[in-house]
Amino acid sequence: MLSCKEVTHLLSESQDRKLTLSEKMHLEMHLAMCKGCTNFKSQMKFLREACKRYVKAKSSVDE
Repeated sequence: MLSCKEVTHLLSESQDRKLTLSEKMHLEMHLAMCKGCTNFKSQMKFLREACKRYVKAKSSVDE
């Protein structure tokens, strides 16, 4: 079983590379049981989307 520290690391890694099948399975198993890591994953997703929207809006203004 992965620790919360390992899960947060894998979630960060998943932004830069494809996770292996084993990593995905372990990650999903942990997320199914851990509300804290599930919240962390949601927050990461929100921040990533906010950054994308900011860059898109900024590039529209600069044109």
